[in-house]
Amino acid sequence: MTGSCALASASLAGAAGVAAQSDEETVSRESFAIRKGTAEETTVYVTTADADGPTAVVVGGLHGNEVAGYTAADRIADWTIDAGTLVTIPETNAVAIERGTRNDENGNNLNRQFPEGMKPQTELARALWNVVTEYDPDIFIDLHESTGVYAGDTSDGVGQAIFHSDGAAATDAAADAADYVTQAHIDDPDLAFQIGPFSSPSADPKGLFAHKAARDLGAESFLAETVSKPALGTRVQWHTTVVDRLFQGELLRNGASTSTQEADPDESAEESTDSDAGDSSTTSPNAQIQLLPTWSSESTLDPGQTVTLDASRSRDPDGEIVRYEWCVGDSDSFEETGETIEVTVDSNGEHPVELRVVDDDGSTGTDRITLSAGC
Repeated sequence: MTGSCALASASLAGAAGVAAQSDEETVSRESFAIRKGTAEETTVYVTTADADGPTAVVVGGLHGNEVAGYTAADRIADWTIDAGTLVTIPETNAVAIERGTRNDENGNNLNRQFPEGMKPQTELARALWNVVTEYDPDIFIDLHESTGVYAGDTSDGVGQAIFHSDGAAATDAAADAADYVTQAHIDDPDLAFQIGPFSSPSADPKGLFAHKAARDLGAESFLAETVSKPALGTRVQWHTTVVDRLFQGELLRNGASTSTQEADPDESAEESTDSDAGDSSTTSPNAQIQLLPTWSSESTLDPGQTVTLDASRSRDPDGEIVRYEWCVGDSDSFEETGETIEVTVDSNGEHPVELRVVDDDGSTGTDRITLSAGC
């Protein structure tokens, strides 16, 4: 019998640190409406972790016909984070979304209403900007779609691109996210993600939300565009993977861990012996498995389905990880290596997978999940 199943894991960290423990133990959530009582009314979602950290704002739906952007933002609003604050406004332009059009009923393009150094030009834009200025984000991400693919010239289309604010940190983060989503989810080289800098303040188009967040508030700011032709689920997956990757490092992670480590006693003894000759404060690395796509902490799997397991969230507090080793199935041998692997659930039942990471001191950390099918 072919059936679906849930992913069983004691320590799986999903999108932006979805933890095994309940939300109540890790974050607090609140929401409020802006433009309440009007056709433009929309909801702002705020998730605050117990641990201090940076603030991120994610918005979607500035254009009502760009469905993947506001669908992805809606899912991101439910993410659990390890540190800091996540503010999400999934449906910024409720009127345009209701109409299924780029602009509102008066022909206003919401993403042209945010002139830099000036007050936003419509009541809705001002209400949105008030939220952003109140939370003063360290990172700002705006999700969009395009009918054409970006190839260095925006006149041909801007899809499959991550545009970024000035500075090495934003540039590097955009490049990392573009490479990651391409390697994890894209087989067609023509759909590989590219990056590009924001246009200058004097160049058209002007009044973009992401530009204002970067230049008026100093946020590391990103405008992510997918091409609108593939299936909606694929486009949403691309968006959520990009956002999740941009949250890597210190942002909304802050060195926190939701993974459970289980060290081998013999390996622990060896680590203690090694540390006698050097730094006695050596810390074991933190292994962490992430199931791709990143937007779900659960997956319905069928026999024969292939999934990707990603170890890039693993961290070493006092050095770097030099090796990723995987034990797939009931064997005790770590035969596969690499930061990511693909696993095919080829039969009904439970399929354990264990990750072991090794750092530059020879210390190890492990994480385990169980993939189940036909249950």
